[in-house]
Amino acid sequence: MVCYHLVPRLAKNYIILIFSLFFYAWGAMDFVGILLIASTANFFIVRIMDKASEHRKRYLTASIVLNLGLLLYFKYANFFVGNFNAALHSMGIDEVGWTKVALPIGISFYTFQTITYAVDVYRKENPPLNKLTDYLLYILSFPQMIAGPIVRYGTVARDITSRKEVIDDKLFGFYRFSIGLAKKVLIANYLGEQADLIMDAKVSGINGSEAWIGILAYTFQIYFDFAGYSDMAIGMGRMIGFKFPENFDSPYTSKSITEFWRRWHITLGNFMRDYLYIPLGGNKNKWKNRVYVNLTVVFLISGFWHGASWNYVLWGAFHGIFLVLDRLFLKKFLDRIGPFAILITFFIVMMGWVFFRIENVDHLFAYFGKLFASPLGTFEVLSQFWLPFIIAAIFSFITLFGFGKKLGNYFFVKDRYSLVEHGILTISLGFVFYLCVSVVISSGFNPFIYYRF
Repeated sequence: MVCYHLVPRLAKNYIILIFSLFFYAWGAMDFVGILLIASTANFFIVRIMDKASEHRKRYLTASIVLNLGLLLYFKYANFFVGNFNAALHSMGIDEVGWTKVALPIGISFYTFQTITYAVDVYRKENPPLNKLTDYLLYILSFPQMIAGPIVRYGTVARDITSRKEVIDDKLFGFYRFSIGLAKKVLIANYLGEQADLIMDAKVSGINGSEAWIGILAYTFQIYFDFAGYSDMAIGMGRMIGFKFPENFDSPYTSKSITEFWRRWHITLGNFMRDYLYIPLGGNKNKWKNRVYVNLTVVFLISGFWHGASWNYVLWGAFHGIFLVLDRLFLKKFLDRIGPFAILITFFIVMMGWVFFRIENVDHLFAYFGKLFASPLGTFEVLSQFWLPFIIAAIFSFITLFGFGKKLGNYFFVKDRYSLVEHGILTISLGFVFYLCVSVVISSGFNPFIYYRF
């Protein structure tokens, strides 16, 4: 940040790009060259496509195939070969020799960014960027490349080439970054310790009470971990003149699974809607059942996008089924029962997180057995668990109340503060930032959950 603010305006994009490449190389040095080559190829394919008078769809297809090809190889090759070998082994046939492929961090988000750019230019929604460095900046921008939010090209197209920077944006960005860091360091990490202690243990060694505590801890951990990263990315982006889209809107206050997906990982939901669901036909189908098929397909793909493992496919199918049930009858029922709909939706989402958290399919079904068919029993929790858990529960549902809505609007919607407010927020959130850094120095920084996606 210091280097960025010291250089002239024309050099600022280069500074962001250099630090983005350094940031990525720090975590995955072996893949920087591959991403640069692929990104450069994409840049020129899209430029040729934009100028072409015919065969434009072929160029778009080439760009999408290139990007999906990288994703399929690096993220899913091990999965497909592993399942193929398992099938061969069951038939008594020798397995295929295979050296496991390492997964580049952020490859899924990289793929989505490249696809949105190519499709938006193809649809003439935005002109292509003229400079390769500007394109690389959009694709590889370090604040959000690793774990989102997914930034559509049109959202930041103007900011890349001619953005205005004012002191208010830098202060707003610092406030948002500090809030996100606190969500991660002061809440999610402590909840994660408790969740890991239970959900990584042998299922046979836990009782019903411990199983419920484990999944409750994880339910709040994943929200504050992922929302924390999104806040940090949005804050960092704003400090350097970019306005990234919001990614969360109090998702655990939803009254249906349909509403949940309008509030959870908003940029992923928008991507799936605009680039997959609508092209499949969306809601406009003469055959009504086709809508249900489209929903199921989209969420199976969404689940598989999260990880090359059957548990993610089951998680996607789980949400797809409940979205179909919403269309059939469930949402009408939930609309009639008032606040109880929030509890039911929260319970459904929490059950979905069991699929998401436990990769071994046998273990995850055994975990369900502990939740519903095992005696509760006594339990012990880590001494540092209860305070973050209570804070997480409060802030997950606080926007249901008038005061909570005002508080949320004050920090996440309001875009102008008085001088006194700036002073109070700078001091208070500066202290929060200092506290978070102190905790990280003393105990280390746990990776974000979505880094591996």
